[in-house]
Amino acid sequence: MKGTTMVRSMWKGAISFGLVHIPVEMYTAVSDKALDLTMLDRRDFSPVGFKRYNKGNDKEVSWEDIVKGYEYADGEYVVLSEEDLRRANPEATGTIDILAFVDAGDVPLIYYEQPYYLAPGKGGDKVYALLRETLKKAGKIGIANVVIRVKQHLAALVCVDDAITLHTLRYADEIRPTDELKIPGKSSKAATITAKELAMAMALVEGMADAWKPDQYRDTYREDILALVDKKVKAKQTRTITMPDKDSPKPAASNVVDLVALLQASIGKKPGTKAEVAPAPKPKRARKPAAKAATARKKAA
Repeated sequence: MKGTTMVRSMWKGAISFGLVHIPVEMYTAVSDKALDLTMLDRRDFSPVGFKRYNKGNDKEVSWEDIVKGYEYADGEYVVLSEEDLRRANPEATGTIDILAFVDAGDVPLIYYEQPYYLAPGKGGDKVYALLRETLKKAGKIGIANVVIRVKQHLAALVCVDDAITLHTLRYADEIRPTDELKIPGKSSKAATITAKELAMAMALVEGMADAWKPDQYRDTYREDILALVDKKVKAKQTRTITMPDKDSPKPAASNVVDLVALLQASIGKKPGTKAEVAPAPKPKRARKPAAKAATARKKAA
């Protein structure tokens, strides 16, 4: 397609399981939309950079003079080139080695880390499609080992539409236990939930249920920051440092929560809007005194 830049593959190799060998190329599946803020010297607003320097003589080092090394003893290094890293285990650095096929729902979301697209390499279309359709029909994902940029990763091969994606996974010892966190259990007295509260919460969830439409969600905070940048540029306030207000009001804190009232007020409200407080009932009209009421009845007769 004209006018578009072809995405470059970051890794080439093959998916391997049993005697099956699928040539694939790996592509980044996400793009970082984080705000890129530059560090400035507040005295003259000049950018503050990171200097590559030799810790032995304090002189700057150019990129072409930088090599990588492993510190095997204090102050002693073994130089490792890209070729050394490849030769250490040529098969591991060029293969996504599937170890097992597991049910897709068996891997908790906390294990998932970084997603990548896998596209078939030359001559790999048919066997790529075969693996994809097999995974879909079986409802399985492939658990594999892969080496990406010097580090070996545990990974999951997951089908997303017509693509096979590779998600790097965290190892079990990288997941911190929750033992030290104050998380209420089902038997906790402080977190006892009544049947009414649960029913109200279920009604709220059901009322907000919707189909997954990823395009309708945006990073509105990033948009607000960029709008503020544009406003400051137009107002020629690019070097104005905004300080917090001393008398800014603080939200009132309260430990008492009427959960049922909040749930009742929330039901029927659109996501993202604050629940409105129900209007107070209108005061009843005062009843007429007995004497006036009797006089009114006589006149009517």
